[in-house]
Amino acid sequence: MGGGEAERWCVVTGGRGFAARHLVEMLLRSDDWCVRVADLAPSISLDPQEESGALGDALRSARAVYVSADLRNKDQVVKAFEGTEVVFHMAAPDSSINNYQLHYSVNVEGTKNVIDACVECKVKRLIYTSSPSVVFDGVHGIFNGEESMPYPNQFNDSYSQTKAEGEKLVVKANGRNGLLTCCIRPSSIFGPGDRLMVPSLAAAAKAGKSKYIIGDGNNVYDFTYVENVAYAHICAERTLATDVGAKKAGGQAYFITNAEPIKFWEFMSLILEGLGYERPGTKLPVSFMMPIAHMVEWTYKLFSRYGMPVPQLTPSRIRLLSCNRTFSCSKAKDQIGYEPIVPLKDGLKKTIESYPHLKAEQKRTISKASIYLGGGKVADTLLWKDKKQSFTTLLLLVAIYYYLFGSGYTMITAMAKILSVVALFLFIHGALPTKIFGYKIEKLPPSYFNLSEEQACKVAFSASYTWNNGVGTLRSICKGKDWSLMFKVVLFLLALNILGAMSLQTVYKIGVAITLFGFYVYEKWEDEIDKIFNDAFSYGLKLKTKATQKLSRH
Repeated sequence: MGGGEAERWCVVTGGRGFAARHLVEMLLRSDDWCVRVADLAPSISLDPQEESGALGDALRSARAVYVSADLRNKDQVVKAFEGTEVVFHMAAPDSSINNYQLHYSVNVEGTKNVIDACVECKVKRLIYTSSPSVVFDGVHGIFNGEESMPYPNQFNDSYSQTKAEGEKLVVKANGRNGLLTCCIRPSSIFGPGDRLMVPSLAAAAKAGKSKYIIGDGNNVYDFTYVENVAYAHICAERTLATDVGAKKAGGQAYFITNAEPIKFWEFMSLILEGLGYERPGTKLPVSFMMPIAHMVEWTYKLFSRYGMPVPQLTPSRIRLLSCNRTFSCSKAKDQIGYEPIVPLKDGLKKTIESYPHLKAEQKRTISKASIYLGGGKVADTLLWKDKKQSFTTLLLLVAIYYYLFGSGYTMITAMAKILSVVALFLFIHGALPTKIFGYKIEKLPPSYFNLSEEQACKVAFSASYTWNNGVGTLRSICKGKDWSLMFKVVLFLLALNILGAMSLQTVYKIGVAITLFGFYVYEKWEDEIDKIFNDAFSYGLKLKTKATQKLSRH
């Protein structure tokens, strides 16, 4: 700030978050502001880069201060806002955790406290970081979406729903006791300092799980480089600070992107290639993945209290990975003067360069079989690396066979026996005291097995989606033109016919043999087996092409 000028203070809530750190740096570099960084941690801990950067210098010169504040505690929020002119409200829980109570308490109740504190402390301007997901219903893709789009009746997840409720509160608060507000909706933020997307992508690549594309791979997205997001917030604040701008931007919401739509899986491929990994190539249909994702989500709900990590495969994420999501920045350009300051190509380059520790090793000694199995204990067991664990698994599977299938039980009888064992376990578990020899016994409440209305809707949507896909295939067959599709259907039904002709015992034996010995054999002779399969696949394609051509002539 220029000499002799009074200090102007602003607050950044969630100031230690990914995008918020970049905003704090940009505000400090502008020399227009002193910044109060508000976050949950009791004290601030700087990274080496921050220590020698603008934030470290500002903390030492008192141009920046750190305030520990929980948005759910109004008194703490008021204390953090005292004497400030502007609030950038960026705090929000992790969007990947589908926990409605957590999201509501921060995104809605916390935002109410932020608005009330702004009014009480006579804050002049409030800029709220919203999300494009507030207009996404989890079903229909969005092409060049505009701010006139209404909020949906059904949201993709609890994060989107509560962010929409928070946005409504901020829009409604515009003009309250002189407070001016507006909302920024940045689409799919990426850049240096991201602790979610890039690290997760690199971890999946190292485990051999990044070779899959969910859907057909043609869905288009709008990504936003993190510095552009920070700049959009500053554009909004500067606009609200003028009388003319306040009339235009007050109580408005703005989509913010890099204005360079790109195929979602192409963007992911560019990051993976930049880090030294292979592009994803195997396409998995959404109709195949959605039931699995529902099962994973239900399992997490059941076992999260026992320390199960948050799964990456959830229904809401599957929908996000396979749909189109592009948004227009025209309103932001016209009303707050926003235009991207960092192009997508440059942003990708800066992002990749900021993660040298996540780059692929030059020599990869992990076998394909281990990669397919995801590494870890499962791979060690099925590839006989841990022989004790492998023998234990084999004995367990043999015991299950003789207990359930050896006596010639039908599928229904076998399931009944499994359910009886589960019921007995639950009864004994419920009868146990809460502590045994000092060990705490976690009880399973009946609510764990309840299916909420929202979950029931999602299951119904998944079932209807699968059904509609099947009907779509049937329609194509009825036209009598798609011989390639007919060929696939015949092969599928033939395989189903062979499986149906086998007894339950035979299917179980074959399944166990393939599981416990197939991967081991593949690891030993993977090059030879790959060659055989590739040759057979090529020969099959030639036969299919010839057959299709002959049938098309008739």
